[in-house]
Amino acid sequence: MCLLFFAANNHPSYRLVIAANRDEYYRRATTTARFWDDAPHVLGGRDLEQGGTWLGITRDGRWGAVTNYREVGTTQHSSSRGHLIRDYLVSELGAEHYIDKVHHRADRYAGFNLIIADYDHVVYYSNRGGDPQLCSEGVYGLSNHLLDSPWPKLKKGKNRLIKILTQDDDLNAQRLFTLLSDQHQAATGLPDTGIGEERERLLSPAFISSRDYGTRSSTVILVDQENQVQFIEHSFPTSAGRPPSPENFQSASHRFTIHRL
Repeated sequence: MCLLFFAANNHPSYRLVIAANRDEYYRRATTTARFWDDAPHVLGGRDLEQGGTWLGITRDGRWGAVTNYREVGTTQHSSSRGHLIRDYLVSELGAEHYIDKVHHRADRYAGFNLIIADYDHVVYYSNRGGDPQLCSEGVYGLSNHLLDSPWPKLKKGKNRLIKILTQDDDLNAQRLFTLLSDQHQAATGLPDTGIGEERERLLSPAFISSRDYGTRSSTVILVDQENQVQFIEHSFPTSAGRPPSPENFQSASHRFTIHRL
């Protein structure tokens, strides 16, 4: 997961709105979003190399997402960052309790950003950014730096989401997918994360498309005030060396009602 926008308790009809892109190398084997055979209460995609996930939600309303923190020259770490979400979703821990546990073993992982939520709390934590932060109300954006870092695609996408939330009482999911499909590369304001200006520009759109790396899926999650969940995933196939395109996707949709434990 490399781009995440979410609004918590910031819309009259929906208490949670999530719009997210997962960017990954095309060679990395993945399953599309589904309820897991080994944990039937968990809905999300699955990384087949390590068994973790980048984004998921449970039938009791707990959810989580992880993004990598972009940095160069880091050493190999023993634990997969996708396990941070998997381990939370299959547990019965609350968000704050789980973040506290992660905080004490954060050095096992390469740089990460973590959003962990239960029914009452949303918590952000990065092992590159200090103490955990409550995000239980408001509109937020996260990419491969700290929460709400002013990267061009983050500022642009967050402003578009705020506009959608203000204008659309019904929240048409397609408007959120349009936000996620923006392929415009930034001309100015690029971050300097040590990968060079050309690579920074390539990675600057919301939807990334290159020879070997890009946006593998887009996900919209809507949770209304009656706890009805709508989970829609667009996955983007790559074949014969052709990079993904937001116009060419396979769609999967899931609906369920949250039941608190």
